[in-house]
Amino acid sequence: MRQELITDAVLVSNYIHGDEQSLSVLINRHKQKIYSFIYSKVFDRDVTEDVFQDTFIKVIRTLKLGKYNEEGKFLPWVMRIAHNLVIDHFRKNSRMPKFDNSNDFNIFSVLSDSSLNAEKSIIKSQVEEDIKRLIEELPEDQKEVLIMRIYNDMSFKEISKNTGVSINTALGRMRYALINLRKVIEKHNIVLTN
Repeated sequence: MRQELITDAVLVSNYIHGDEQSLSVLINRHKQKIYSFIYSKVFDRDVTEDVFQDTFIKVIRTLKLGKYNEEGKFLPWVMRIAHNLVIDHFRKNSRMPKFDNSNDFNIFSVLSDSSLNAEKSIIKSQVEEDIKRLIEELPEDQKEVLIMRIYNDMSFKEISKNTGVSINTALGRMRYALINLRKVIEKHNIVLTN
């Protein structure tokens, strides 16, 4: 069977069962997308290289330990790892990443990026942690769309393909996710602006 016809899930399984070559195929298949995603957050080739390497070190470690259980969702899982490593990078360098506010569906648009001093940066980091916790409380289908859209920078077309639902359903889930987030924010009186 030609390698490009083998699904991610089969490649992951083959790698876990000792076929080292399968990992190379997975890395080559998704390299461009993951690399571009990291670069879009850090805007630095060297940092992108480092985060990319660290991402796959973590992927390999998780697979080797047998802790991978994201049935057929390899790319979103790797994107989440990459995203968390980007956040770690900015924490270490006490700067928070720029989140793209060009679309209507961005929860981070409530967090202004202008002239963040160290204190504001810490507050912003804390707010993002709070938001992550709130997202965890959402129903699974809404949470999945929200994470794909905000953290993985995926288009609604890609989300639709990944989740197997129509674009309209994905848009609807995103809308309900944001409505529910607002409700939770109001209920807990969480202040999202500084």
